[in-house]
Amino acid sequence: MTRLFVFGLGYAARAIAAAAGGAVMATTRDGRDGTIRFDDEAAVRAGVAAATHVLSSVPPEGDADPVLARYGDTLSGKWLGYLSSTGVYGDTGGAWVDEDAPADRGRRANRNAADAAWRALGARVFRLPGIYGPGRSALERVAAGTAQRTGVAGQVFSRVHVADIAAGVVAGFAAPPGVYNLADDEPAPQDDVLAFAAQLLGLPAPRVVPLSDLSPAARAFHLENRRVANGRARRVLGWRPLYPDYRAGLRALSATTSPMPASTPPATASGDQR
Repeated sequence: MTRLFVFGLGYAARAIAAAAGGAVMATTRDGRDGTIRFDDEAAVRAGVAAATHVLSSVPPEGDADPVLARYGDTLSGKWLGYLSSTGVYGDTGGAWVDEDAPADRGRRANRNAADAAWRALGARVFRLPGIYGPGRSALERVAAGTAQRTGVAGQVFSRVHVADIAAGVVAGFAAPPGVYNLADDEPAPQDDVLAFAAQLLGLPAPRVVPLSDLSPAARAFHLENRRVANGRARRVLGWRPLYPDYRAGLRALSATTSPMPASTPPATASGDQR
């Protein structure tokens, strides 16, 4: 029976844990909801020792990967998985990238380094683009009146539904070590996604704001432009996205999302945590 230990039971990792079957133990920063505190070394080491599979969704901090820095010595002999980011490919000017593309060109050098460190350990590294799903999609932002379009022409992003992440990682339980992009089939402009979400909700399309009005972090994100290929996940994992494009994903989610006053904050899920 699979015994999965998850470092960082955040949004995506919760979906993976639910899909995995078998026994699951996990960490968070504060030990909420029956999880283990990340800094409870005795409990963490005992949990990892009992596990057959170990998955980390904890992002790097400073110059280090917190999981490898603190618990790297416990991982030998386990199936290893790591949730990385397609951001490691950097800006490609809209060109397609697959897993053989250079992975040290992202804006965050520590993410590039963590991705490489997990690969060196023989992990299955799942590179993820923009994640959306229940409670965390363009629908909530549009409904709350917080979404903004940029009007930048020719700019595309890849994205993936959280249920498709879970299916891809579970498929990876029987796959060889390596890198797998889990992205949908249709990279698209974020402005198109927001406009379609508004259409589903019967609301006006979000207003357009210039890039110069965005925060530095948001501006840097929107200046990147790439298409992420998922062919290796299809070939090796036998994975097919249940939601192959943003329209399919948002249509499925729209059945449970209603317009709300602009002053009401959108429902959100916590990010991946230790």
